[in-house]
Amino acid sequence: MAITAGLERVPISEQSPEVRAKNFDEVCLGYTDEEAVAEASRCLNCKNPLCVQGCPVNVNIPGFIEALRNNDIPESYARLSGCTALPAICGRVCPQETQCESKCIRGIKGDAIAIGKLERYVADKAREIGLKPAVISEPNGHKVAVIGSGPAGLTCAGDLARMGYDVTIFEALHEAGGVLTYGIPEFRLPKDRVVAPEIDNIKSLGVKIETNVIIGKSVTIDELMEDEGFEAVFIGSGAGLPMFMNIPGENAKGVFSANEFLTRSNLMKAYRDDSDTPIFRPSRVTVVGGGNVAMDAARTALRLGAEVTVVYRRSEAELPARAEEVHHAKEEGINFELLTNPVEILTGDEHMVSGIKCIRMELGEPDQSGRRRPVPVEGSEFTIETDAVIMALGTTPNPMIADATPGLDTNRRRCIVAEGPYGQTTKAGVFAGGDAVTGAATVILAMGAGKEAALGIDEYIRNK
Repeated sequence: MAITAGLERVPISEQSPEVRAKNFDEVCLGYTDEEAVAEASRCLNCKNPLCVQGCPVNVNIPGFIEALRNNDIPESYARLSGCTALPAICGRVCPQETQCESKCIRGIKGDAIAIGKLERYVADKAREIGLKPAVISEPNGHKVAVIGSGPAGLTCAGDLARMGYDVTIFEALHEAGGVLTYGIPEFRLPKDRVVAPEIDNIKSLGVKIETNVIIGKSVTIDELMEDEGFEAVFIGSGAGLPMFMNIPGENAKGVFSANEFLTRSNLMKAYRDDSDTPIFRPSRVTVVGGGNVAMDAARTALRLGAEVTVVYRRSEAELPARAEEVHHAKEEGINFELLTNPVEILTGDEHMVSGIKCIRMELGEPDQSGRRRPVPVEGSEFTIETDAVIMALGTTPNPMIADATPGLDTNRRRCIVAEGPYGQTTKAGVFAGGDAVTGAATVILAMGAGKEAALGIDEYIRNK
């Protein structure tokens, strides 16, 4: 039966909650060919495309959707990959509902176009038929180093390679991808099927990736520039240092950072029976936090067999996680204790976690973030029985790079200061962007910073 375009977006298939809660396969199954063309046909192809203004990397959204509507996958992918280095990833993890889709004119009367799902479809189809991003420029003989192979680093490297630069990425871990590889779970972002091919596309542009290189230990930025001939450096090392609450009992056995928990599962495949990496599999898990990382940790723990409760100090309206991720978590059976804040982690035998003491909160006046400040309700303490606590409270940059680089300034949060045009830092020839500058944020914002930095590095080298 033919699918007709209307005011409502074409539904997309997903694994049922009761099935997916027991596996690590991707939740969303994607559009079929017919469904994708039908959804693309809903696009109004606006003369003033506000959706593009809502995209941090300015993807040619009407252009790639128009080509898809005409069933021209090569052209659609060419228009898409000309703007973004990681379309299959962005189509899965970007918060489109608050960016491009929130600006969609079609959404005024009816549903906004499913831009993210169409981006994913085109990138996946391109991979299936072997399409690669086009190389634009001839080599220009200039070398640039990129620190970190996460979304900021990959984007900066890819854009510089298109301009003709000789680019080498230096990655501290044994696999490339940064947060895409170690942070985001398999059921949201498959590693072998999606992340690895996207990285291969960056390599196809001529970018080299060296793993197991810790900048500040293995080699310094000054050595890269003075001894190895790199004329500029981009720091896209992310923010991998976890934050804790500093409450009593937080050093108990069974308290983990979300970073450690997710890295063991995602990068080191600890969720698989054939993995040599251990991972704690308690029967009851409490996740503290309300962002995407908290949802990822909670849904991973659920799939490892635990009963999971998410504790967040504000209401559901203030949850920073994507609405889609919260919806999926609830469907899968994860409990939410909202307007609740931990005050102490309780322990039993051998200093193992036995519970988490919490207090109810109410919302007061807005704080600096614009959200209403949570205020404790006197006399409302209660205890959640739990065997493990996962802290998902955000991350800050590791200070190692800055500490080993004279002239590179950081702020009080240990983020690199990059206030100049295009992410230029206080050290000549060194640029920075993404979580290393802003603290923990989204994949697409990191990509936007990498894209800006590539322009700045090109201008810097040409005018040097």
